[in-house]
Amino acid sequence: MMRVLAAMSGGVDSAVAAARAVDAGHDVVGVHLALSTAPGALRTGSRGCCSREDADDARRAADVLGIPFYVWDFADRFKDDVIDEFVAAYAAGQTPNPCLTCNEKIKFAALADKAMALGFDALATGHYARLSGGQLRRAVDPDKDQSYVLAVLTRDQLDRAMFPVGDTPKPAIRAEAAQRGLSVAAKPDSHDVCFIPTGDTRAFLGARIGVRPGAVVDAGTGERLADHDGVHGFTIGQRKGLGIEAPAADGRPRYVTDIDPETGTVAVGSEEHLQVHSIRTRNAVWTSGDAPEGPVEVTVQVRAHGGLAPAVATPVDGPDGPFIEIALGEPLTGVARGQAAVLYLPDPANGDLVLGSGRIASTSSDPESAARPVSASLAE
Repeated sequence: MMRVLAAMSGGVDSAVAAARAVDAGHDVVGVHLALSTAPGALRTGSRGCCSREDADDARRAADVLGIPFYVWDFADRFKDDVIDEFVAAYAAGQTPNPCLTCNEKIKFAALADKAMALGFDALATGHYARLSGGQLRRAVDPDKDQSYVLAVLTRDQLDRAMFPVGDTPKPAIRAEAAQRGLSVAAKPDSHDVCFIPTGDTRAFLGARIGVRPGAVVDAGTGERLADHDGVHGFTIGQRKGLGIEAPAADGRPRYVTDIDPETGTVAVGSEEHLQVHSIRTRNAVWTSGDAPEGPVEVTVQVRAHGGLAPAVATPVDGPDGPFIEIALGEPLTGVARGQAAVLYLPDPANGDLVLGSGRIASTSSDPESAARPVSASLAE
């Protein structure tokens, strides 16, 4: 038996995760994180989270399970480490993933550290992922798999984590919650960025960054096509909301292909201009604790949903810390700086194994940087 702290968001997944930890015979305590300095009274359908309604839902679930329940205030830490970083990344022309940052700095760092200091042995969450022999794998339900946003976790963090629902499809989790008498069984999943309940990211960022005028230019000719109020309103691969009045000469859609925060320039071009053949990351994390000794053939994922390609990944020790060079076996589009590049070792039978991850620092559209088989690379 272990002492387990169950992070209870007020949703169905974390409630069932806590229930399963109880069923396993562990000494379980539930905790809800208050992440907003001014939480709203109610959610708006599936938008937002961390409302007072969510805290009440989590408490009711804990009561049904018969476990102690507490609310811990992490609002200041969440603002500093997640919200402020989110705003700063967009201001720098990047596209961050706040769920990934929250896992990295709040749930499996600040919260887990406090749990261990209080004598708990593990932290259980409702994430859809699996742990096998201390190794992180994709969830059984591919539509709900969250291994991508957990790939920033270190071996030490994974050693003290539990993901009790990762071996079950979501519909079965809802059915189990109903059978257990949990009122959150039919509660809608949260979507969008949790701290932007309106869903209007551009307005949220604009209120915090302000107006920083710049130009929208043609990626091929450099022609000025429009003006904008700030690079925070754009992300790589964006097609709508570009502010361009006239269509492209060939009538094809335009996409954001590059963002220069120093000059405030946003380049747009055809889908071909979006193609990326190699990626360099920063902040390399290897979930086993050790980097591979040389190039390794992997599947890389560059977005939380989609953006997969075969690749060859090479760990590198640089002067500013370890990073990863990723040569793609086939080009990807919509690869944005600030997102994570997560490396998987394909294993359909047992769930793809997460090898490691890094934040995307730069990309190359040069076809010469594309991947070749590892055997060919090692022969040179």
